[in-house]
Amino acid sequence: MRARLALSISHQVCELREVVLRDKPQAMLDISPKGTVPVLVDLDGSVLEESLDIMLWALGKNDPEAWLKPEQGSMATMQALIAECDGFFKYHLDRYKYAQRYENTDARQHRAAGSRFLEKLNQQLNQTPYLFGERVSLADRAIAPFVRQFANADRAWFDQQPWSDLQDWLTNFLNSGIFHQIMEKYPQWQSDTVGPLFPTP
Repeated sequence: MRARLALSISHQVCELREVVLRDKPQAMLDISPKGTVPVLVDLDGSVLEESLDIMLWALGKNDPEAWLKPEQGSMATMQALIAECDGFFKYHLDRYKYAQRYENTDARQHRAAGSRFLEKLNQQLNQTPYLFGERVSLADRAIAPFVRQFANADRAWFDQQPWSDLQDWLTNFLNSGIFHQIMEKYPQWQSDTVGPLFPTP
């Protein structure tokens, strides 16, 4: 999701190959043996296998909304917050949302631990509508997809928490035009077909 956000906002047209992870095409595994998405293959043959790397690659080519230049703070402070999301928060998110996949896991304990990160975001959003000022930055778009996952694990519970600024921030993301664009469904890619162009030029 966040790779598509950056590809879209930076107007990087690419051939999209929609895959079903339970039916991974051999062409994907040949390029990226770890078998996870997203995977981006550049024109020079270089391969990017992490969504944040794809975001930085795309925005490095074109950053029309200045996601890499936050209104407040710095690139380093944004990266630190994203790293906390991708590390601490994602660890607890996975064990809250998919507790059955982990032995001896208490989903509520991991929900409580993950909530500490969300409380931190809410406090940051008390001051401005976005994490680093009055406009969207890389941190907002890199973190929002994971907050969405956390919220959707038990939306009734999430909506009852005293995080009004965070809840408004998430609602704004879910109502945004770019979110609806990247969530468009595409048919599963077949090895004998050419994928659709994304974003639509």
